[in-house]
Amino acid sequence: MGFVTDALDGLAGLPQPAVLAVTGAMTLAECTLGVGFLAPGETALLLASTTANTVPRFLVMWLVVTLCAVAGDSIGYYLGRRFGDRLRASGLVRKIGQQHWDKAGELLRRRGAYAVFIARFMPVVRTLVPASAGAAKLDYRKFLPASIAGAAAWSALHIGIGSAAGASAKYIEAAFGRAMWGVMAVGCLIALAVYLRKRRAAARAAEAARPDAEPVLVGES
Repeated sequence: MGFVTDALDGLAGLPQPAVLAVTGAMTLAECTLGVGFLAPGETALLLASTTANTVPRFLVMWLVVTLCAVAGDSIGYYLGRRFGDRLRASGLVRKIGQQHWDKAGELLRRRGAYAVFIARFMPVVRTLVPASAGAAKLDYRKFLPASIAGAAAWSALHIGIGSAAGASAKYIEAAFGRAMWGVMAVGCLIALAVYLRKRRAAARAAEAARPDAEPVLVGES
Protein backbone atom coordinates (compact mmCIF):
# COMPACT_ATOMS: atom_id res chain seq x y z
CA MET A 1 0.00 0.00 0.00
CA GLY A 2 1.35 3.45 -0.88
CA PHE A 3 2.31 6.31 1.40
CA VAL A 4 -0.62 8.53 0.38
CA THR A 5 -3.14 5.73 0.91
CA ASP A 6 -1.60 4.91 4.31
CA ALA A 7 -1.79 8.56 5.37
CA LEU A 8 -5.40 8.98 4.24
CA ASP A 9 -6.45 5.70 5.84
CA GLY A 10 -4.74 6.77 9.06
CA LEU A 11 -6.59 10.08 9.03
CA ALA A 12 -9.89 8.37 8.27
CA GLY A 13 -9.25 6.00 11.17
CA LEU A 14 -9.16 8.85 13.71
CA PRO A 15 -12.27 9.34 15.86
CA GLN A 16 -14.66 11.48 13.82
CA PRO A 17 -15.57 13.75 16.77
CA ALA A 18 -11.87 14.59 17.18
CA VAL A 19 -11.49 15.36 13.48
CA LEU A 20 -14.58 17.58 13.59
CA ALA A 21 -13.43 19.36 16.75
CA VAL A 22 -10.00 20.19 15.35
CA THR A 23 -11.42 21.20 11.96
CA GLY A 24 -14.07 23.37 13.57
CA ALA A 25 -11.55 25.07 15.85
CA MET A 26 -9.17 25.77 12.96
CA THR A 27 -12.03 27.14 10.87
CA LEU A 28 -13.18 29.37 13.73
CA ALA A 29 -9.66 30.74 14.12
CA GLU A 30 -9.18 31.15 10.37
CA CYS A 31 -12.38 33.18 10.04
CA THR A 32 -11.70 35.41 13.04
CA LEU A 33 -10.03 38.76 12.45
CA GLY A 34 -6.61 38.11 10.96
CA VAL A 35 -6.05 34.88 12.86
CA GLY A 36 -6.32 33.01 9.56
CA PHE A 37 -2.74 34.01 8.88
CA LEU A 38 -1.64 32.16 12.00
CA ALA A 39 -4.04 29.20 11.78
CA PRO A 40 -4.17 27.44 8.38
CA GLY A 41 -7.87 26.67 8.65
CA GLU A 42 -8.44 26.27 4.93
CA THR A 43 -5.60 23.77 4.60
CA ALA A 44 -6.83 21.87 7.66
CA LEU A 45 -10.34 21.79 6.20
CA LEU A 46 -9.17 20.35 2.87
CA LEU A 47 -7.12 17.70 4.66
CA ALA A 48 -9.90 16.78 7.09
CA SER A 49 -12.40 16.64 4.23
CA THR A 50 -10.68 13.56 2.85
CA THR A 51 -12.43 11.70 5.70
CA ALA A 52 -15.88 12.84 4.48
CA ASN A 53 -16.28 9.70 2.40
CA THR A 54 -19.98 9.12 3.16
CA VAL A 55 -23.01 11.39 2.85
CA PRO A 56 -23.64 11.55 6.64
CA ARG A 57 -19.99 12.46 7.30
CA PHE A 58 -20.12 15.11 4.58
CA LEU A 59 -23.29 16.67 6.01
CA VAL A 60 -22.04 16.65 9.61
CA MET A 61 -18.72 18.23 8.63
CA TRP A 62 -20.55 20.78 6.47
CA LEU A 63 -22.77 21.77 9.39
CA VAL A 64 -19.88 22.03 11.87
CA VAL A 65 -17.63 24.01 9.54
CA THR A 66 -20.46 26.36 8.52
CA LEU A 67 -21.37 27.11 12.14
CA CYS A 68 -17.74 27.68 13.11
CA ALA A 69 -17.15 29.93 10.10
CA VAL A 70 -20.22 32.02 10.97
CA ALA A 71 -19.08 32.21 14.61
CA GLY A 72 -15.65 33.43 13.47
CA ASP A 73 -17.29 36.04 11.25
CA SER A 74 -19.46 37.21 14.13
CA ILE A 75 -16.47 37.58 16.44
CA GLY A 76 -14.76 39.67 13.78
CA TYR A 77 -17.92 41.72 13.33
CA TYR A 78 -18.21 42.53 17.02
CA LEU A 79 -14.51 43.40 17.26
CA GLY A 80 -15.06 45.86 14.41
CA ARG A 81 -18.20 47.20 16.08
CA ARG A 82 -16.32 47.64 19.37
CA PHE A 83 -13.08 49.20 18.15
CA GLY A 84 -14.13 50.72 14.82
CA ASP A 85 -11.51 52.00 12.41
CA ARG A 86 -8.92 51.92 15.19
CA LEU A 87 -8.38 48.32 14.12
CA ARG A 88 -6.75 49.61 10.94
CA ALA A 89 -3.87 50.92 13.04
CA SER A 90 -3.55 47.73 15.07
CA GLY A 91 -0.37 45.68 14.83
CA LEU A 92 -2.22 42.67 13.43
CA VAL A 93 -3.83 44.59 10.57
CA ARG A 94 -0.54 46.37 9.82
CA LYS A 95 1.12 42.96 9.63
CA ILE A 96 -1.53 41.67 7.23
CA GLY A 97 -1.48 44.88 5.23
CA GLN A 98 -3.58 47.98 5.72
CA GLN A 99 -4.31 47.99 1.99
CA HIS A 100 -6.37 44.82 2.54
CA TRP A 101 -8.40 46.61 5.23
CA ASP A 102 -9.00 49.46 2.81
CA LYS A 103 -9.97 46.99 0.09
CA ALA A 104 -12.45 45.33 2.45
CA GLY A 105 -13.99 48.71 3.28
CA GLU A 106 -14.26 49.67 -0.38
CA LEU A 107 -15.92 46.34 -1.18
CA LEU A 108 -18.48 46.95 1.57
CA ARG A 109 -19.19 50.47 0.34
CA ARG A 110 -19.84 49.19 -3.17
CA ARG A 111 -21.65 45.94 -2.41
CA GLY A 112 -23.11 46.33 1.06
CA ALA A 113 -24.03 43.07 2.79
CA TYR A 114 -23.44 41.17 -0.46
CA ALA A 115 -19.73 41.92 0.04
CA VAL A 116 -19.74 39.59 3.05
CA PHE A 117 -20.79 36.73 0.78
CA ILE A 118 -18.34 37.65 -2.00
CA ALA A 119 -15.40 38.12 0.36
CA ARG A 120 -15.77 34.58 1.65
CA PHE A 121 -14.08 33.38 -1.55
CA MET A 122 -11.37 36.07 -1.58
CA PRO A 123 -8.03 35.26 0.08
CA VAL A 124 -6.80 37.67 2.78
CA VAL A 125 -9.74 40.07 2.42
CA ARG A 126 -12.25 37.55 3.78
CA THR A 127 -10.67 37.64 7.25
CA LEU A 128 -11.02 41.43 7.40
CA VAL A 129 -14.47 42.01 5.89
CA PRO A 130 -16.45 40.98 9.01
CA ALA A 131 -14.49 43.39 11.22
CA SER A 132 -14.71 46.07 8.56
CA ALA A 133 -18.47 45.49 8.37
CA GLY A 134 -18.72 45.97 12.12
CA ALA A 135 -16.61 49.13 11.95
CA ALA A 136 -18.86 50.43 9.17
CA LYS A 137 -21.91 49.80 11.40
CA LEU A 138 -23.50 47.41 8.89
CA ASP A 139 -26.73 46.13 10.43
CA TYR A 140 -26.08 42.68 11.94
CA ARG A 141 -29.47 41.53 10.65
CA LYS A 142 -28.09 42.06 7.15
CA PHE A 143 -24.62 40.81 7.98
CA LEU A 144 -25.67 37.46 9.46
CA PRO A 145 -27.67 36.04 6.50
CA ALA A 146 -24.85 36.97 4.10
CA SER A 147 -22.31 35.36 6.46
CA ILE A 148 -24.37 32.16 6.72
CA ALA A 149 -24.85 31.90 2.94
CA GLY A 150 -21.16 32.53 2.27
CA ALA A 151 -20.00 30.11 4.95
CA ALA A 152 -22.36 27.37 3.74
CA ALA A 153 -21.23 27.73 0.12
CA TRP A 154 -17.54 28.03 1.03
CA SER A 155 -17.56 25.01 3.34
CA ALA A 156 -19.51 22.84 0.87
CA LEU A 157 -17.05 23.74 -1.89
CA HIS A 158 -13.94 22.96 0.16
CA ILE A 159 -15.32 19.79 1.72
CA GLY A 160 -16.34 18.59 -1.74
CA ILE A 161 -12.86 19.32 -3.11
CA GLY A 162 -11.15 17.61 -0.19
CA SER A 163 -13.40 14.56 -0.34
CA ALA A 164 -12.92 14.19 -4.09
CA ALA A 165 -9.17 14.72 -3.77
CA GLY A 166 -8.90 11.95 -1.18
CA ALA A 167 -10.79 9.47 -3.36
CA SER A 168 -8.80 10.49 -6.44
CA ALA A 169 -5.48 10.19 -4.63
CA LYS A 170 -6.25 6.60 -3.63
CA TYR A 171 -7.40 5.73 -7.15
CA ILE A 172 -4.36 7.33 -8.77
CA GLU A 173 -1.98 5.66 -6.36
CA ALA A 174 -3.63 2.26 -6.95
CA ALA A 175 -3.51 2.76 -10.72
CA PHE A 176 0.09 3.96 -10.48
CA GLY A 177 0.98 0.87 -8.46
CA ARG A 178 -0.48 -1.43 -11.14
CA ALA A 179 1.22 0.56 -13.87
CA MET A 180 4.56 0.29 -12.08
CA TRP A 181 4.41 -3.50 -12.20
CA GLY A 182 3.83 -3.30 -15.94
CA VAL A 183 6.68 -0.84 -16.39
CA MET A 184 9.02 -3.02 -14.34
CA ALA A 185 8.10 -6.11 -16.37
CA VAL A 186 8.69 -4.31 -19.67
CA GLY A 187 11.96 -2.91 -18.31
CA CYS A 188 13.16 -6.37 -17.34
CA LEU A 189 12.34 -7.74 -20.79
CA ILE A 190 14.19 -4.87 -22.48
CA ALA A 191 17.19 -5.33 -20.19
CA LEU A 192 17.25 -9.07 -20.94
CA ALA A 193 17.04 -8.44 -24.70
CA VAL A 194 19.90 -5.92 -24.55
CA TYR A 195 22.02 -8.32 -22.51
CA LEU A 196 21.49 -11.21 -24.92
CA ARG A 197 22.23 -8.99 -27.91
CA LYS A 198 25.49 -7.80 -26.38
CA ARG A 199 26.46 -11.34 -25.50
CA ARG A 200 25.91 -12.51 -29.08
CA ALA A 201 27.90 -9.56 -30.41
CA ALA A 202 30.76 -10.31 -28.03
CA ALA A 203 30.75 -13.96 -29.11
CA ARG A 204 30.89 -13.02 -32.79
CA ALA A 205 33.73 -10.59 -32.12
CA ALA A 206 35.67 -13.24 -30.28
CA GLU A 207 35.14 -15.72 -33.11
CA ALA A 208 36.25 -13.20 -35.72
CA ALA A 209 39.44 -12.53 -33.77
CA ARG A 210 40.37 -16.27 -33.84
CA PRO A 211 39.98 -17.35 -37.47
CA ASP A 212 41.69 -20.71 -36.90
CA ALA A 213 39.55 -21.61 -33.94
CA GLU A 214 36.39 -23.61 -34.18
CA PRO A 215 33.14 -21.64 -34.35
CA VAL A 216 31.94 -20.42 -31.01
CA LEU A 217 28.29 -21.13 -30.22
CA VAL A 218 26.46 -18.58 -28.11
CA GLY A 219 25.49 -20.07 -24.78
CA GLU A 220 27.90 -23.03 -25.16
CA SER A 221 29.54 -23.91 -21.85
